[in-house]
Amino acid sequence: MEPPVLPPWEQFRAARPAEKARWLRTPTGRPYHVLFAQQFDRPFLDRLCETATRTRRIAKTKGGRMFLQSLLPDQRAMLYFAQPSTRTFLSFYTACQIVGLRPAEVRDTHTSSEFKGESPEDSVRTFSSYVDLIIMRHPEQGFAERIAWLLSTTERSVPVINAGSGKDEHPTQALLDVYTLQRSFARRGGIEGKTVVFVGDLLRGRTVRSLAQVLVLYPGVRLIFCAPAPLQIADDILEVLRTAGVPHETTEDFEYAVAAADAVYMTRLQDEWDVAGESRQIPTERFRFEERHLQLLRPDGIVMHPLPRRHEIAVEVDRDPRAMYWRQVRNGMWIRVALILTMFGREGEIHQYYEELVR
Repeated sequence: MEPPVLPPWEQFRAARPAEKARWLRTPTGRPYHVLFAQQFDRPFLDRLCETATRTRRIAKTKGGRMFLQSLLPDQRAMLYFAQPSTRTFLSFYTACQIVGLRPAEVRDTHTSSEFKGESPEDSVRTFSSYVDLIIMRHPEQGFAERIAWLLSTTERSVPVINAGSGKDEHPTQALLDVYTLQRSFARRGGIEGKTVVFVGDLLRGRTVRSLAQVLVLYPGVRLIFCAPAPLQIADDILEVLRTAGVPHETTEDFEYAVAAADAVYMTRLQDEWDVAGESRQIPTERFRFEERHLQLLRPDGIVMHPLPRRHEIAVEVDRDPRAMYWRQVRNGMWIRVALILTMFGREGEIHQYYEELVR
């Protein structure tokens, strides 16, 4: 992959997302770094979802799985997860294996030279000496963006995928959420015109922030944010929606929101970001999706959750076919396979193989 030419850091950091998105593409137009949800346009999302669906169809046969393994066996990836993760880490790790990309990992900075005082920047610069792709999750807001810029301005530029950055961004979660919505509503005209309700800790939930900014690309979408006042969605996201002309509202009426929804997107309390245990003072019990709420949900509606779950969805809801959160987990693996293939310019071979398969 030919790396993009980035401007000086201060100029890059201060630029609007649309301008940054142009800088993060290769000269041929494919993404070089994947850092924030606003990089994605509608044609990219449609093509990526199609690639994911065709890849999972190819993987149903032994021959197809062997073909997928042959695509990137000459490449290596580093999964640098300085923050706890189950689904994101495992789906990326498995996605790498599916396409033959050899993964290495650092999941605890105490096992790296950061324990000896090495800066995170120097650690990642070290990783870039050994691998061809860095997939990273870090608690510091904006860290992935800073690392991508740093590596792009060195003699060995390596692409970066942001697998979660502080409280602000989780772009590949937005991809799997869109993919889940698209598949769920395939017989109802797709995502266009649907009402998506976000519930829970919306102020600090990076999955909500990323998905809300992607949904502006789908005409007729309406967004409802249902949360206790201290956890309501931040003004910067509401400004994005206002600018895009997306109908939206905020409410504390959970039952009203469920009844209005095509998709209910539940989230957990993000108390790992507490300063002094302030989340304990916020009443959240009435924002719990219980079995009785299924009667309010449309017969063809769905319930989503980025997981992990605590108490915000009763386990009895899992048995209902409208519960999509376990399908989200698997969808995440396939959309990340599609993303990696696209970044390395190999998605065309997927479509060619698929066309021959169904011929």
